[in-house]
Amino acid sequence: MSLVEETAYLDATAQAELVRKGEVKPVELVEAAIRRVEKVNPQINAVITPMFDQALREAEGDLPEGPFTGVPFLLKDLLAHCKGIRMAFGSAFLQDYVPDFDSELVIRLRKAGLVVIGKTNVPEFGILPTTEPHLFGPTRNPWNPERIAGGSSGGSAAAVASGMVPMAHGNDGGGSIRIPASCCGVFGLKPTRGRNPLGPAFGDLISGLVAEHALTRSVRDSAALLDATCGPDLGDPYWAPPPARPFLEEVGADPGRLRIAFTTRAQDTQAHPDCVKAVEEAARLCADLGHHVEERDLVLDVEAITPHFMTLWGAAQAWMADGMALALGKTPSPDQFEILTWALIEMGHGFNASQYLLAVTALQGVSRDIARQFTDYDLWLTPTVAEPPPPLGNFESTPDNPLYGIIRAAAFVPFTPICNVTGQPAMNVPLYWNEEGLPVGVQFVARFGDEATLFRLAAQLEEARPWAGRRPPVNAA
Repeated sequence: MSLVEETAYLDATAQAELVRKGEVKPVELVEAAIRRVEKVNPQINAVITPMFDQALREAEGDLPEGPFTGVPFLLKDLLAHCKGIRMAFGSAFLQDYVPDFDSELVIRLRKAGLVVIGKTNVPEFGILPTTEPHLFGPTRNPWNPERIAGGSSGGSAAAVASGMVPMAHGNDGGGSIRIPASCCGVFGLKPTRGRNPLGPAFGDLISGLVAEHALTRSVRDSAALLDATCGPDLGDPYWAPPPARPFLEEVGADPGRLRIAFTTRAQDTQAHPDCVKAVEEAARLCADLGHHVEERDLVLDVEAITPHFMTLWGAAQAWMADGMALALGKTPSPDQFEILTWALIEMGHGFNASQYLLAVTALQGVSRDIARQFTDYDLWLTPTVAEPPPPLGNFESTPDNPLYGIIRAAAFVPFTPICNVTGQPAMNVPLYWNEEGLPVGVQFVARFGDEATLFRLAAQLEEARPWAGRRPPVNAA
């Protein structure tokens, strides 16, 4: 068996251990990952900017000694600036944008020893829960290439699921780590607001909706990576409460008897039977593991929250277009954007400052209401998405219905955005596959600042019902 095949489904921790023991060289791991990308990417279109030559030079040089020295990694082509490498945000408007600096997160990823081998596909501006930008074409789900891989970190999720790399960068402003993790059958954690840095380009994003982290094959990789990247940057406007101990130490620690509430409903939205079954089986598994589990709806007025969320979301698209126009000296015009993106930009320009701050105030009130509901429970269990991965093309807006994509998205992901509003950590755990062989994840939500409980439970679930051995039909092994 070749090194390409041997390492395809090893997690990042195991690959780094091979390097530490001298059994492989970093450049061998990187070469193997490049060959996997070249083999699989034509089928699923997860990687849109190869960085192979640069990666090979780095791997042959003196890499930092960190938890992941020599391990190949992919960056999502959104928000994480990488000096000298195009960052298009999935948009024709930005297809020539090349940052001249590294984000603090990218600096920390490299200090951890990771070798970036390329950048992954995203929907334009990261708006949709599917990765189908007109500029680069759709990312396809390795479990069924006719289905979506999720979004906006769909390229990263598909790359990890197919075995290209053991983990890849993602960010999450409404579910963009958890949604593709569910669609592709991998682990995905959205950390607490302020846990990872956004600078130097940003202090916060969309009044705190956006968080940075990764999609991983194993729970321990997610924990160890968060240890390597978390903590405030100079000048950050706020940061998350420091953890009591390294997150990696929580993996395998006894979670105790947790109080877990579960629901399959989001206001008037009832999840698909497959998603209901995934939650019910996860609830039974948690009960079998000794936890107190009971069904209880999260009291949440979605109809009241949605307009405020859309005020922030629309304003964000206008801000992004205007900000990049200033930076690049370009004038935005409809022909440079997809129909939905331009509609949201125009919507954002229609809001005034008072409307924006009223929306921020209302959503901060929601955060306080949700926090009170967590006084009786340690975790809340929900579907991650409301249906299994739908066919490609399901979210396409048209000139006569320019906002269709976002309306369709709201029905698909009613469970994830609330955690971006509140800033709470939440994770997708891949515990269930339906009769069609498609992954259907479940979401666990913890109190603000409490990733520790999520990692403890995730490791327990991973041991009880392992998912690492599952291989999608399109894979690099």
